[in-house]
Amino acid sequence: MKKIALITAAGVGSRMHQEIPKQFLNVNDKPIIIYTLEAFQKHPNIDAIEVVCLEGWHDILRAYCRQFGIDKLDGVVSGGTNGQESIFYGLKDISMRYNKEDIVLVHDGNRPMVSADVISDSISVCENYGNAVAVTQCVEAMLRKNTIDGTYALEQVDREDLKKTQTPHAFPLGTLIDMHKQASSRGIKNTVASCTMAIDLGMKVYFSHGSEKNFKITTMDDLDMFKAILRTK
Repeated sequence: MKKIALITAAGVGSRMHQEIPKQFLNVNDKPIIIYTLEAFQKHPNIDAIEVVCLEGWHDILRAYCRQFGIDKLDGVVSGGTNGQESIFYGLKDISMRYNKEDIVLVHDGNRPMVSADVISDSISVCENYGNAVAVTQCVEAMLRKNTIDGTYALEQVDREDLKKTQTPHAFPLGTLIDMHKQASSRGIKNTVASCTMAIDLGMKVYFSHGSEKNFKITTMDDLDMFKAILRTK
């Protein structure tokens, strides 16, 4: 059974207010996307890497992969109009070379701090239960905003009942493709993640271990935190 990392890197990163897409921003002379790919390149149980890449950046991505020794790169495809469509394009390309029983780990390209332990647990839980979603426990006080203008709250939500999701989201390739086909037939066209699609389709999703370091770089504050962590290593 093969394990394939499907890395989503087709976003333009509008919240970063940069001319270069966030996943291609350089930190210490290395693009963010390469830090992410290196985590899967180095993991002994990952057999191949597929990247859903922003149109026009394919050759740049491949050049960076050659420069930094990412030889597990197995395919690059362009993204779609949203995340759900982009993931499906990646899955269709993977299905041309791999079997439906093989495990796909869908991971955000701008989560460069994913650890080997997080990847390993994702694979283990998926093998045992049929899927895996990396999560951390919610530790903040959670308030439900009012439905009028969203400026205040009158109700709290018990944080013990909440999990914060991250990626990877691990599923067998055949399961993911069937999920996308079912979602399309039911008019579900813009889910925010594979785990929410599974919930919308009535599936159970099983928790694997996440990490607070496995955060998503979407703002300049996130980028500053990433740089600070690298300085401490």
